[in-house]
Order: sequence, then C-alpha cells, then structure tokens
Amino acid sequence: MSAGLSLAHEPVSKIPNGKLAMWGFLGSELMFFTGFFGAFIVLRNANYDVFGEGSSHLNVWLALVNTFFLIGSSLTMALCIHNAEHGNRGKQQLFLGLTLLGALGFLVIKSIEYSDKWGHGYFPTQPHHTLFYSFYFIMTGFHALHVIAGMIPMVFMWLRGFSKEGYPHPLKLEVLGLYWHFVDLMWIFIFPALYLMIPYHGAAAAH
Repeated sequence: MSAGLSLAHEPVSKIPNGKLAMWGFLGSELMFFTGFFGAFIVLRNANYDVFGEGSSHLNVWLALVNTFFLIGSSLTMALCIHNAEHGNRGKQQLFLGLTLLGALGFLVIKSIEYSDKWGHGYFPTQPHHTLFYSFYFIMTGFHALHVIAGMIPMVFMWLRGFSKEGYPHPLKLEVLGLYWHFVDLMWIFIFPALYLMIPYHGAAAAH
C-alpha cells in the first residue's frame, strides 16, 4: 500500500491517517449541508406560506420509517465494527449486511416518495413545483447520493468478507463507519426541517 493510502498512525497527531482524512472530508461536507440549511431557513421565513403548503403534501410516515432505517443502520454499522475488532467474522458479515439492507430500504422509500411527487406534478419544470420543492429535491437528493456513495465501499467490503481470508480490516470499517454516521446525522436534521417544522394552516391543510 502506498504511503498516501496508508492507514498507519500519523506521527504528530497519533490519529490514523485514514480517520484524519475522513474527518477533514466530513468537515467539508458539513459546509455544504450548512449552506443548504442556512438558505432554507432564510427563504422559508420569507416565503412561509409557500413552504408550509409544500410541506403539507409530504408523507411524514414514510420519512419516519426512513429515519428508523438509518438509525438502525448506524447501530448495525457500530456492531459490525465491534465484531471486526474482536475477530468475529460471522457477526461482522451479518451486521454489515444488515447495514446495507437499511441503506437499500432508505433508497426504496425515497424512490416511492419521488414517484409520488412526480405523479402530482411537484418535480422541477412540472406545474406544481415551488421554491419549497426545489429545496426538497436538492437536500434529499444530495443526501441520497451520499447514501449511495457509502453503499459502494460497503458492498465491496461485504463481498470480500465471503472470501477465504475475509475482510480483516477493522480500521477501514471504522473509517467507513464515520462517514455512515455522518450521513445518518444529516438525515436527522433534514427530516424535521422538511417534514415537521413548517406547520401549515391554509386551505390545503383543511382537506
């Protein structure tokens, strides 16, 4: 393995290079999401009726199920890392597989939501699209891309785990776990912002 890709301890910080790089990457990603949330709050306060009406058409229950999927996948990822560190290959594979199932379940439900919005004309360029739905698709779409990005190395590690030597790299799993916990954390902020924090009392809510 080249020095640039080494996960060995960095001589100054005493933090593994892979973990240090991941923390730096997550810091840059946090700036992206902070910009989204900042713009969302400012424009929501200036267009409260539009945002409230748009939010009233979202399916809170589907989003709540997705929240449980991601929270559960964070737990299974932590259990996967714990078992990898203790050499429990079978449980490592089990919990990594469950993490993948949680991520896949999240994407399936998100595709159902998107299909519903398409059918009701809320997609960009469709007649019922509003400023609120611009934020809805940008924030949830950007987050879904992060979910997919996390699943790619996860699938690789899981498949390698079935080989003769398995996947005996708990530190690499831990680095991936940091990323996955960040993805879950961002959803915990996106969920209430889009689905819960804009009560609407207009005509649409009365039906």
